[in-house]
Amino acid sequence: MLGQIVEITTEGTRLSLKRGFLDVSGPDGPIGQVPLDDIEALIASTPAITYSNQLLAALAERGSPVVICSKHYVPAAFLLPVDGHYAQGERFDAQAGASQPLKKRVWAALVKAKISGQAAVLNETGRNPESLRHLATRVKSGDSGNVEAQAAQHYWPALLGKNFRRDRSAEDVNVYLNYGYTVLRAATARAIVASGLHPSLGLHHKSGGDALRLADDLMEPFRPAVDLMAYELHQDKPGPLTSPLKRRLAGVLHADYLTEQGVSTLSNALNRLAQSLAQIFLKERKELILPHSPIPLSEDEAARLKSDEIP
Repeated sequence: MLGQIVEITTEGTRLSLKRGFLDVSGPDGPIGQVPLDDIEALIASTPAITYSNQLLAALAERGSPVVICSKHYVPAAFLLPVDGHYAQGERFDAQAGASQPLKKRVWAALVKAKISGQAAVLNETGRNPESLRHLATRVKSGDSGNVEAQAAQHYWPALLGKNFRRDRSAEDVNVYLNYGYTVLRAATARAIVASGLHPSLGLHHKSGGDALRLADDLMEPFRPAVDLMAYELHQDKPGPLTSPLKRRLAGVLHADYLTEQGVSTLSNALNRLAQSLAQIFLKERKELILPHSPIPLSEDEAARLKSDEIP
C-alpha cells in the first residue's frame, strides 16, 4: 500500500498512539485513526498540537518523519530516526569519507536530471524546451558553470510568467510550491534514512543551519513533478491552498515514472535513488539510479505501460 501524508491543521489537536494507530482527537472528542505503517510522513501545520512521546517514538521506529511547519508551509523542524538501516555505521563512514570528485560527479548527474525534468515540464505545458535541453548537455562536474541557475532564470518566467519570483513567503502559486516541496523533502529524508545514509551530509548544499542537506540534493530531479502539479492547480483553481489541493500536491509521491524496473511511483524511485547513492559511496556501483522519464507519466501512458508488463 502506498504511504499516506497525514497533515494536522486544526488547533487543539492531540496526537497519540493507540494499538498501532495514530489516534487523532480534538477539543470536541475523537477525530479519527490512521495505521502507523501506512504513514509516509506527518506534517504539523498549526502550532497548537500536543503529541505523546510514545507516538513520536513509534513513528521514528517506522522511519516516518514528522515535519513541523512555520508560516507558508515552510518546514521549521524535522523529527527523523537515528537508526534507519542495519549497516548504518558502515554507510555513514563511507558517506563521510566520500571524495570531492565523486560528490561533484554525482551532483552533476542530479542537476542534469533536474534540468531535463524542467525541459519536460515546459514541453508538457506548451512552452519551448529547447534552451533547457541544451543547457542540460552543458552540465559539468560539480556544475562548475552554475548551469542550474542559468536554467532557473529561463524556466520560471517561461512556466509562470516574467513577473514570477520564487519567494517562499509569497501568497501566490509559491504557496503551492512550498507545500509540494515540503512533502517531497520529507519523503526524500525518509528514503535517505532508510538507505543508511545521514541526511545532514550533503553533496552540494552547504547551509550551516540545514539538517537535511542531502535531502535537498536528492530531491532536485523530482522538483519538476511538484512544479507541474502547482502549475496545473494554479491554472485550474487559483486561490488559497485548500485541503483538496493539498491532497493533490501530496499525491505527487504516488505519480508514476518509467524506471529500469518498469513503472514505479515517485516514492519508490526516491528509495532506489538513495540506495544507489549509498552503493556509490561503498564503491559497489558507479551511477545513480534515476527514472527514465524526467517527469511523471500521464495516466494513459502509465496504464498502457503497466498492461504491457503483464505476461
